[in-house]
Amino acid sequence: MNIKEKIRVVNDFPTPGIQFYDITTLINDAQAYRETIDEMALIAKKYDPEVVVALEARGFFFGTTLAYQLGIPFVPLRKKGKLPYKTYEEAYPLEYGNATMAIHTDAMKEDKNVLIVDDILATGGSMAAAVNLVNHFHPKSIHLLFLMEMEALKGREKLSKYPIDSLIIV
Repeated sequence: MNIKEKIRVVNDFPTPGIQFYDITTLINDAQAYRETIDEMALIAKKYDPEVVVALEARGFFFGTTLAYQLGIPFVPLRKKGKLPYKTYEEAYPLEYGNATMAIHTDAMKEDKNVLIVDDILATGGSMAAAVNLVNHFHPKSIHLLFLMEMEALKGREKLSKYPIDSLIIV
């Protein structure tokens, strides 16, 4: 199955000039979603992850399911103000603005192999912030896994210190 064909492209969303990759069409197709998760799990297993971290919100569709399938804990990275306990916070630029994400200060134990998952690698700003947050826990290793990568935006360059896998290059 060609996973890329299951993703709808919406022009000028959320702002003019942005090409938005709508994954709702992928996750609404049970077989395509299953195959996507299975493929991501095969990649994840080679890194022997001990915890999956995913970015709000679209990364949760993949991160929670991968954590379940791998039988390991899941840690959410959320927008500032959405987590109820003490947090570490990290500001980062978006293609169309700025944001801040947070992680609970007790979200994971130190010295773990961490797999950070998101739906798309664009400029790398949100993933760089995610890596900075995970580094508070002194991980043994960090590996990055994306459904898609927008190669032209060169987000990989910002994250070159870490192994990166993407199922689809757009």
